[in-house]
Amino acid sequence: MTLSIVIVNYNVKHFIDQCLHSVYDAALELKNTHGCGMETEVWVVDNNSTDGSVQMLRQKHPGVHLIANSDNPGFAKANNQALRQCSGEYILLLNPDTLVQRDTFSVCISHFLEHPDCGGLSVKMINGEGLFLKESKRGFPSPATSFYKISGLIKLFPRNRKVAAYYMGHLDDDQVNEVDVLPGAFLMVSRAALEKTGLLDESYFMYGEDIDFSWRIKMAGFKNYYLPTTRILHYKGESTRKSSMNYVYTFYNAMAIFARKYFSSSGAKTYTVLIQLAIWLRASLDFVKRIAAHLALPLADFLVSFAGFVAIKHLWATYWAENVNYYSPVYTWVVIPIYILILLLTSWLAGGYDKPLRTGRIIQGMSIGAVCLLVFYSLMSEELRFSRAIVLLGSVWSIIGTMGIRGILNIMKVDGYNIKPSRRHRYTFVGSKGEEKRLLNLFDSLGIETDEACYIGETDAAGRRVKRIDPNDKSLLEQRLETDEIIFSGRDVGVKEMLDITIFQSRNIKNFRILPRHDNVLIGSNYTSSPEDIYAPDIDNISNATNRRRKRLFDIASSLLLILLSPILFWFQKRKRRYFADCLAVLGGRKSWVGYSSTPSAIQMITPLPNIRPGVFKTRDRMPNVKNPDLQRLDISYAEYYHLTTDISILTINLFRI
Repeated sequence: MTLSIVIVNYNVKHFIDQCLHSVYDAALELKNTHGCGMETEVWVVDNNSTDGSVQMLRQKHPGVHLIANSDNPGFAKANNQALRQCSGEYILLLNPDTLVQRDTFSVCISHFLEHPDCGGLSVKMINGEGLFLKESKRGFPSPATSFYKISGLIKLFPRNRKVAAYYMGHLDDDQVNEVDVLPGAFLMVSRAALEKTGLLDESYFMYGEDIDFSWRIKMAGFKNYYLPTTRILHYKGESTRKSSMNYVYTFYNAMAIFARKYFSSSGAKTYTVLIQLAIWLRASLDFVKRIAAHLALPLADFLVSFAGFVAIKHLWATYWAENVNYYSPVYTWVVIPIYILILLLTSWLAGGYDKPLRTGRIIQGMSIGAVCLLVFYSLMSEELRFSRAIVLLGSVWSIIGTMGIRGILNIMKVDGYNIKPSRRHRYTFVGSKGEEKRLLNLFDSLGIETDEACYIGETDAAGRRVKRIDPNDKSLLEQRLETDEIIFSGRDVGVKEMLDITIFQSRNIKNFRILPRHDNVLIGSNYTSSPEDIYAPDIDNISNATNRRRKRLFDIASSLLLILLSPILFWFQKRKRRYFADCLAVLGGRKSWVGYSSTPSAIQMITPLPNIRPGVFKTRDRMPNVKNPDLQRLDISYAEYYHLTTDISILTINLFRI
């Protein structure tokens, strides 16, 4: 066996299906180029996927050697399961969210044959937006390189040999070079090197195992090479995971494991301290960033509203009271800020700060706030009634001012603040006429509406027109397309051609998707759309911003009320020892009054539901007299059709069981 390909899969059914088809094409090209003796085998290790991956692989790819795990042992262990059984002279570790060019295997094997010192190699990786992935070539981590990366200096000096050593920025992205680290997304190694280095180190759950493995290849006397003479499309790359603290913690702790293994004792301690500092610094920066992101707009609203209130107060005092000092400083610096906070609070409760922007929510929320202020004003004593007119005019100004801020954000095209109704998405399809019909049928099943203004060609039965470009049309590499998204036919367009077009058009287009050759889905960097999604319940209803806020406010308000009424309610409770403990747990945010009935693992086996706090009561407590209810169905229904009245109903029914 010449080449063994090992792919570890976890819940990316559509991606791995497409990946395997590109692997088959590249394997055929390898045989055609180097002779019939170049045989290829494919191993897929599934880490307990819940999206139907195993069933799909058995049905559509029976020739694949499949290892279906009943748990998720991690990336390194899963690869080793296949590495112990595969028989290729060369072994490729490949991510499932990749597409390889037709010539990729042929180019790589040729390099091994021409360079006996080559123990491992990787290729040029392009992400789903047509951008070069710097992870294609990396240097070994050290305290210095980690500092330059963590501090951000690497972005200021991306080509400096010392500062940019982490990504080996001094090396040309388009020239073959010897490198330190081979990325786990595409890591090809020779059998000779593997026998000397041994398998992947299983102490790494995810991340770091490729660095460790690359180090051992070099320590065994071999070289690692970067080959830009062929490319792969790596859909997800690092685009979604680098923003999460889980990634930061897992990745940097993997670096710490590497340091303890290969650095001196003092060097390892220094590096470990640096790693912990990096984690703390990143967590702190993310916390500050999140706080700033949440407070920036309310603070701007407050300042604009305050300026308006003060100006109105000054004018009213000057021309109505004929005394510029008519209102005391307490009114300016205490009473007016309270007015504004009430207006902003009611706007927030009405969803005025939720995205996407809904101007009606702001107007509704602040109008309710103004009414509340006027009602409270009428109940106050005479000495605290400053001016009803200022309250009313200031409230109107606050609405106008906050809308003005959002208008500026709209002009600046800030995401989530588009006031004008968005036009229909403009698509350009690259493929044959027959594939165009398949795309239109898929659009129908997905309920996708299209902007006819961007289309050319003959109308279909539904009266629509599609802008279809022949795959051989050179204009794709000569002129910028006026479109929002390019969709490629997997049957008509090769991976190389897709990459050429994506790279060229990436300056003004960010969305590229593929209609796979054997599947009616649309696959892209950030999302996958298929007809089956239409029939999936909208289980994210419970986790949208408005419902999260309402659920939390209900928990707080009801907990406070139950504590206040405890002198009466406590004596009627069947579980008296839990009464105050549960009230405080809900008030503190550790629990909610209502949660799922199923255990998390049972839920995920059926339908992955949004995370919510564990409940004092469960969804099944809405029907306490029903025996053996379908818990999964109750939870899915609760998440899909969530309304605050459900929580109120369950708490009321179980009021004496707290």
